Amino acid sequence: MALSKFLDPRNDLCFKKIFGTEKNKNILIHFLNDILGFAEASAIQEVEFLSTIMDPEIASDKQSIVDVLCKDSIGNRFVIEMQLARDKGFEKRAQLYAAKAYSRQLDKSGNYIDLKKVFFIAISNCNLLPEEVGYISTHNIRDIKTNGHYLKDFQFVFIELPKFTKSKVEQLESIVDRWLFFFKYAEETTDEDLKKIAEKAPIIKLAYDELDKFRWNEKDLVAYEERIMDLRKEEAILEYRLDLAEEKGIEKGKIEVAKAMLANNVDVNTIVKYTGLSISEIEELSVNGYIT
Repeated sequence: MALSKFLDPRNDLCFKKIFGTEKNKNILIHFLNDILGFAEASAIQEVEFLSTIMDPEIASDKQSIVDVLCKDSIGNRFVIEMQLARDKGFEKRAQLYAAKAYSRQLDKSGNYIDLKKVFFIAISNCNLLPEEVGYISTHNIRDIKTNGHYLKDFQFVFIELPKFTKSKVEQLESIVDRWLFFFKYAEETTDEDLKKIAEKAPIIKLAYDELDKFRWNEKDLVAYEERIMDLRKEEAILEYRLDLAEEKGIEKGKIEVAKAMLANNVDVNTIVKYTGLSISEIEELSVNGYIT
């Protein structure tokens, strides 16, 4: 298989290059309108980029910085995040950052009457919400009994790429499908595939152009490769920790079984056979009072 000329849009450097720069503001506007279903009178016409540091007091912490934060011409805020790995507290962080983007609108007078809506959009390379079947889910605040929608200032959109299973251009039915194909399969996209995508969605062709490695200078390519190495190190560390936790869990289970067997006066050799613990480990449990 030939090496792709396209870089990975899920890499944060690529993502910000495409969606977080003045040069490509038009790509961001189209993306937001397409994903949120804005058209005609409700369509976003212009955006202004805002500081992506959500917690200035801990700005050195990468968890305090979002990928893209902007507002449209009427003041609505849009927080866009690319989530590469499962983060135990991601749903909490999504709500926190939406709340911060909301409260930031307050001026010195403290007048909250004119606070505008906040949209939090996450494109995730992992399953964030296992209970949700669709690859896109939209969440807002509604009355539990009547489904009435009166608290309208927060909306969360989660795009879960693992749930998107359309791997061929011919399967793509909508502009949203084409965006998700771009995020998930950009590195594998052929020139023929891109030609078909461009016919239906020329704006996505511009996004692909930003991923063309031959348009990147050497310094930026080095930074891209270094970021990939950093992510692989983080993944390796996480995998090691998960394996370690699993091993500890298995070991703890063996000890609990041994304790129960000792309490029922099962002989040591039988406990060794069924738990895999050594005689010395079992004798230590005996000394600590697990034989009745």
